[in-house]
Amino acid sequence: MTVLGRKALDEELRQLKTVERPKVILAIEEARAHGDLSENADYSAAKERQGFIEGRIQEINAKIARAQVIDTSTIQSEKVVFGAIVNLTDAESGNEFTYQIVGEDEADIKKGKVAITSPIARALIGKQEGDEVIVHAPKGKIAYEINSIRYQ
Repeated sequence: MTVLGRKALDEELRQLKTVERPKVILAIEEARAHGDLSENADYSAAKERQGFIEGRIQEINAKIARAQVIDTSTIQSEKVVFGAIVNLTDAESGNEFTYQIVGEDEADIKKGKVAITSPIARALIGKQEGDEVIVHAPKGKIAYEINSIRYQ
């Protein structure tokens, strides 16, 4: 994962531990005060939310423990590798796209971040500026030309 991806996970973990967890504990205490827990919808909802929060905390901790954090600003390569920001032109339509190749947890197509395991990222890895790339996407083959590669 990139340094920014690690920071985002750290921030989510901090939010869950310092804000969400105490809030759900308070909700459980309030629901308990209402009496019979077997028919208390507030209690059930709070316990369910607590389970989700605790599960997400464990999931994030596991991801952080397994992660290899890569500072993409230190990469010096003329080829597309993890962390590259690639500017492409669609050979058919002439439209330009810019994508950064990131870890699966960081992927967000709306922000131009594609997972290393995505069809476009797999097609781009190892290519250079000026190369034509054929992406085997669900809607068929798409041809792109690599305009530029940069790292930040």
